[in-house]
Amino acid sequence: MSNSDAISRVALKKITPDVSSAMGSLHAAAVSAAQEAKVEPELLELIRIRASQINGCAFCLDMHTKDARAAGETEQRVYALSAWCETPFFTERERAALALTEAVTLVSDGHVPDAVYAEAAEVFEEPQIAALIWAATVINAYNRIAIATRMTPGAYQPAKN
Repeated sequence: MSNSDAISRVALKKITPDVSSAMGSLHAAAVSAAQEAKVEPELLELIRIRASQINGCAFCLDMHTKDARAAGETEQRVYALSAWCETPFFTERERAALALTEAVTLVSDGHVPDAVYAEAAEVFEEPQIAALIWAATVINAYNRIAIATRMTPGAYQPAKN
């Protein structure tokens, strides 16, 4: 079935506005926790892109690659993100965050291995690890919402600074 043949999906914001609002509040709280823990906004975008790649969420990939590029992320790093562990383009800190993101996203494939958590604990303080886990959790939830409701990518534009 192509997207043009797809049946109409539920409009979550319209049908369940309180739940949608709560999800927005969770996102805002996770962003605030990351800011308080001094986790770089650029790192959060890498987390969002990587989880969205794994989950196959076209809507979130469109949004977060645009946001990352608008924030100054290079095309090279965005293109190579799906193979981050095989490139020299990412710092030790970014690698630890990406490994943790993958483990949280693929939690059914072996939970979050101790080695992955230990790697993150070597370069992040506990409030930062908490913020990374929340960031990965929130984007995974948004991926599932966008995929389940077939949100259409393409129209999103980053906010002008």
